[in-house]
Amino acid sequence: MYIVVTPAKDEEDYLPAVADAVIGQTRTPKLWLIVDDGSTDGTPEIVGDLQDENEWIQGIRLPPRERDITFHYSYVCRTGFDLLTDYCDCAANHIDYDFIGLLDADTVPEPGYFEKLINEFDRDGSLGIASGHIHDMPDGNVRWGEIKRDWPDGRLPRGSGRLWRKECFFDTGGYPVEPAPDSISNAKAIMRGWNVKRFGHIVAVQLRGTRSAEGLWKGYKTSGSIAHYVNKHPVLVFLNSCYLAAKKPHYTGIAYGYGYLTSVLRRVKQIDDEEIRDYYWNERLREYMRGVLKSVHPAESASNSLYR
Repeated sequence: MYIVVTPAKDEEDYLPAVADAVIGQTRTPKLWLIVDDGSTDGTPEIVGDLQDENEWIQGIRLPPRERDITFHYSYVCRTGFDLLTDYCDCAANHIDYDFIGLLDADTVPEPGYFEKLINEFDRDGSLGIASGHIHDMPDGNVRWGEIKRDWPDGRLPRGSGRLWRKECFFDTGGYPVEPAPDSISNAKAIMRGWNVKRFGHIVAVQLRGTRSAEGLWKGYKTSGSIAHYVNKHPVLVFLNSCYLAAKKPHYTGIAYGYGYLTSVLRRVKQIDDEEIRDYYWNERLREYMRGVLKSVHPAESASNSLYR
């Protein structure tokens, strides 16, 4: 059994499709909590109708605030996780669950999405965090027939559409109130011996382009600033900037690099967590090098102790 949190702010255009997909899952959540972050459109009415029609769907409403994809987004999610887990663990309710999920209000999972993920957890007892592959369809229309299902497994889980094994979620301190909370959660899980994985044959559709809610320039500039905040190694920042600049729209790579450089030059405060700073400066770079070595010399990488 699993429970899910969805943060939502002004999502009247996307939430109905997401709700239809969650209700239509081959294995529905035990509880689904939608956290309305002070929406000013029809989102509260949509959430209210969902609650009235489905006893396993609940909603809460937070005071209105400006949209923010850094600390405030993670605060909204953390509020939902704390309320949901406390409710389930309360002796009066005593709701058993094995997995905890996060699904953004613009992400539509395929009908068997969560059941397929749970099957992967059942196959691998060390799997702590997993997601499917998220495809962008920013025109708002879901066309499952156009989606490829041969993306390579093994990459880091996405933020939306992820499941934590319950033990891993609490072992890593729950959901961090930090910029890049999902990346930090991945890092904490890896450092504590859990496997984290994205599965290419399990898919969901994102109805709005990644980081586009506030405009792509601002979104990717913020991502660059977050790269400095977590102490990501400059080599990785440079490679990521080049990767983004090679795709359309090309300016996202410039925005990402600009956000990182301005934060460095202004000596913006970094995360207090020394474990995370060390991970992104050292271990994340080693992981990248191991991945490069494996792609170039797959047989050799298995026996090369330098990259273990």
